[in-house]
Amino acid sequence: MRCIREDWVRRWVTVALVLGLSAIIGLRSPAQGPLAVASGRGGAVASVDTQATQIGIEILRNGGNAVDAAVAAAAALGVVEPFSGGIGGGGFMVIYLHDSDRVITIDGREQAPVSATPNLFVDPDSPTGALLPFAPNRISSGVAVGVPGTPLEWAEALNRYGSLTLGEALAPAIALAETGFTVDATFARQIEQNQDRFSAFTSTQSLYLPNGRPPSVGAVFKNPDLARSYRLLATQGVNAFYRGEIAEAIVQTVQQPPTVASPPFPVVPGRLTLDDLDRYAVRVRPPVVSEYRGYTLYGMGLPSSGGITVSEVLNILSGFDFSSLDPVKVWHSVIEAERLAFADRNAYLGDPEFVDVPLPGLLSQEFAQTRRAEIGDRAPLAGAEVRALAGNPLPYQNDPSPSMTAAVTLGRGSDHESPSTTHLTVADAAGNLVSYTFTIESIGGSGIVVPGYGFLLNNELTDFDPTPPHPNVPEPGKRPRSSMAPTIAVAPDGRMLAFGSPGGSTIITTVIGLIVNQIDLNLPLDQAIAAPRISQRNGGVTQVDSGFETSATGQRLLDLGHVLEPVPEIGAATGIVRNLDGSFVAAAEPQRRGGGAAMTVQP
Repeated sequence: MRCIREDWVRRWVTVALVLGLSAIIGLRSPAQGPLAVASGRGGAVASVDTQATQIGIEILRNGGNAVDAAVAAAAALGVVEPFSGGIGGGGFMVIYLHDSDRVITIDGREQAPVSATPNLFVDPDSPTGALLPFAPNRISSGVAVGVPGTPLEWAEALNRYGSLTLGEALAPAIALAETGFTVDATFARQIEQNQDRFSAFTSTQSLYLPNGRPPSVGAVFKNPDLARSYRLLATQGVNAFYRGEIAEAIVQTVQQPPTVASPPFPVVPGRLTLDDLDRYAVRVRPPVVSEYRGYTLYGMGLPSSGGITVSEVLNILSGFDFSSLDPVKVWHSVIEAERLAFADRNAYLGDPEFVDVPLPGLLSQEFAQTRRAEIGDRAPLAGAEVRALAGNPLPYQNDPSPSMTAAVTLGRGSDHESPSTTHLTVADAAGNLVSYTFTIESIGGSGIVVPGYGFLLNNELTDFDPTPPHPNVPEPGKRPRSSMAPTIAVAPDGRMLAFGSPGGSTIITTVIGLIVNQIDLNLPLDQAIAAPRISQRNGGVTQVDSGFETSATGQRLLDLGHVLEPVPEIGAATGIVRNLDGSFVAAAEPQRRGGGAAMTVQP
């Protein structure tokens, strides 16, 4: 790999200084509404952060393609939104390549070490074999850390489909980490929410809790250690991360967490090794493809459950004629389809290299018809402890797996996925698209910063179901099931759409809501993103954006027997539409998580 060019770095130092000044004087505050939607030509970027979006735009403006801009913007998010994603985590990238008219997906999901067992989260000090309490003991431990996939995913995407080197793509983020950025309310609040966890680790405390307090809103935050890590990746390539000095630091951190003298809770060390890092590989996988009312949708396959569960819901919904139903009936049908599909997800889905998943049956129209028949005119369930049972997809495929026959009795699984994570969407002038969701799991991940390297390690192994037997139980080298659902779609008229969202298991329902809003309810992209969210994940309670339960639609859903639970936030989506004339519409959240930023190269 070529070394990073110093002239390229100098250019991005200048850009970072301009971006920092803009944030300080309030020219580009993420909370400003007009930044939530943009239209124009030459390419487009949408993310949760103004500076990351601007960096992606500058990459496109200087001749980079959509993959180059996606990696550069993601690296910037690792600086300004480090509690949702970064090089200590993993993710899934869906790419549309215009010249070959094909969609590919890259799996950069974190992976369990070879020492992992189904009893991974049993409390070592428990005489009865009880599980570690989920928070803070399980999530803030070395045992929760999976092998990160993000650095290799960036390198693989660039090597296969980009035009820049990794060093060139990282240059803007290096400059941003060195020159600093202005702390906003979201950044400060996320540190405050994790203060007890962060204060348990000397490295995290020194970076994010100077003088024992979160940095003040409006202060300039710098992360020279992260800039150092990025420079090592830029000059030495990913070997520095998976086989070099960063790898050694990661292993040391996991095996001997840098706790303070008297941590506020017991911190269990992990057993991740240099061999675990060395053997990690990303996977380039075919997408999950589905049809819905003339649209072709491409999503992420296993070990993400996102594309599969979205597809099953759409298969169920496709049998309803929504043109003759009012919106309340539409959302009633969506809620019940989500309930059933999540029962199937929880029962059957896991890492395909470990689990014989009955995908042909689950995604067949015949199976969808049987599930659709279970949806009545009213909500059939009430109470948070009542759940739908999984269906039996085996009769609807030609290769039924005897090992899966018992799964039909399962109706539940753990749902500890964090509402953190981040998503960005990119399109270039040539027509290429990228939909990319990445994460470190909980807000703040494990809470453990690798000393001297400035990034948080993930706690992604908590996405495993800790109680065997289960298709998503921990095993050596296995990847935990995810809900990330980056999506690309082709409309009947040829328009291209790319979208996605963070939000743990609510990612799936958010993406379904975006699809229904755009295709069935004819909302433009920005309104589809801003619209209230509804999330049913096989429970008696359906979560909704706070305030929706008192709306006219919410009241009528209550009349149909639904139990609505208001929550502060569901997802923080972004999306892009490429029109037939080559123009773009990009959209981000106008308010959720402080609001996002959407821009085009030529407004």
